[in-house]
Amino acid sequence: MEWTVAQVARAAGTTPRTLRHYDEVGLLPPTRTGANGYRYYDGAALLRLQRILLLRGMGVGLPAIADLLAARTDAGTLLRQHLELLREQEERLRRRSAAVRAALGRVERGEELDVDEVFDGFEGARGPEEDGSRWEEEVVARWGRGAWEDGRRAWEALGPDGRAAALAEHDAVGRGLAAALGEDEPADGERAQELVRRHHAWVSRSWVPGADAYRGLADTYVQDERFRATYEAFGPGTARYLRDAAHVFADRELT
Repeated sequence: MEWTVAQVARAAGTTPRTLRHYDEVGLLPPTRTGANGYRYYDGAALLRLQRILLLRGMGVGLPAIADLLAARTDAGTLLRQHLELLREQEERLRRRSAAVRAALGRVERGEELDVDEVFDGFEGARGPEEDGSRWEEEVVARWGRGAWEDGRRAWEALGPDGRAAALAEHDAVGRGLAAALGEDEPADGERAQELVRRHHAWVSRSWVPGADAYRGLADTYVQDERFRATYEAFGPGTARYLRDAAHVFADRELT
């Protein structure tokens, strides 16, 4: 069987633009292109996309994913590897859920919290101030050493007041996107695009991403559970809405 780019994008929870981008950077070429110009994907391509999305969801950058995909792996081995990755994620989520339930029980019973119990399963979920080296590795892998250095210097140069203002602007954009989504504003509409323009300007305080980099950054807001949680806190669907609007903005304004 074969599926069109629209069918695959819909089933995978991504966009045709993202699939075209994966083709452009050599990650996911279509199985074939029809005489009508439509792209078609077979089962092997679906498994390849599954692997890409799994790795993206774990924060792996596109260059590193390309290296992993270069290894020839049969379908059975590939699926077993995928299953192992999901089992690891499932175990982390199980431990985190248990930790939250235990903390809730202690609070409801009026008991003291146990610090080790509260954070069971949250290893590696610390912020950049506690684990800067991990964030540095991620940024360098995704966007290069220059992006990390420029961003670090720019953030430090803002000072306490500037950093507070930057965080306030980020929250304002997030609330605006959630409100626009709630009022059925299309992602390519004027209101959504103005909010994304502000978001790109906010990102550019530390590092100015071009079209491909901004699309890749927007993809992480859906694929990476940490970033997704940040935007979903403004309202359900906000992360995906921002991703879609950012892709439109990149195509219109950054190319």
